[in-house]
Amino acid sequence: MTPVNLIAKAIVKERSRAKMSLSALAAKAGVAKSTLSQLENGQGNPSIETLWAIASALDIPLSYLFETPKSEFVIVRADEGDHLASDASSLTSTLLADCPPSRRRDIYRVTIKNGSLRKSSAHPEGTVEHAFVCSGKVKIGPDDNLKELNEGDYFRFPGDVEHSYEALTDNSIYILIMESPV
Repeated sequence: MTPVNLIAKAIVKERSRAKMSLSALAAKAGVAKSTLSQLENGQGNPSIETLWAIASALDIPLSYLFETPKSEFVIVRADEGDHLASDASSLTSTLLADCPPSRRRDIYRVTIKNGSLRKSSAHPEGTVEHAFVCSGKVKIGPDDNLKELNEGDYFRFPGDVEHSYEALTDNSIYILIMESPV
């Protein structure tokens, strides 16, 4: 499913959930009814400002407009993801992972030297780890699903099983986010 089709499906679903007409949502979001209609039909190329306005009018987080069924394992390579460009500046954002309800996260910057291997025992049930490589190359994940990640790559995996982190280049740096049930 393309990002535009994903957005179209989400807008229709959320507008229906909110029991809003097309006209009411367009007015509340401050966008033209024709623009909203095109988006719901999977046409057009919305800016991040338009999507923020629609999400705000629907009283939902922006990430709801990009929801897809979640897999236990998700990997986003540096050149992948749904990119949103701003009309107002040269900003482009890529949603890597939204925070589901009833979760909490700790975020760490990790530096690891070439050849270093860090084994980790299982964390509490339901823990999920997110790794984003800032520089270097690392091998990360559960022992039965290790992934080699390059600079700019992202990997989500279960943290409630034994897993490891290994540097494959000098002074690799990655961001680690540990997400656990509240």
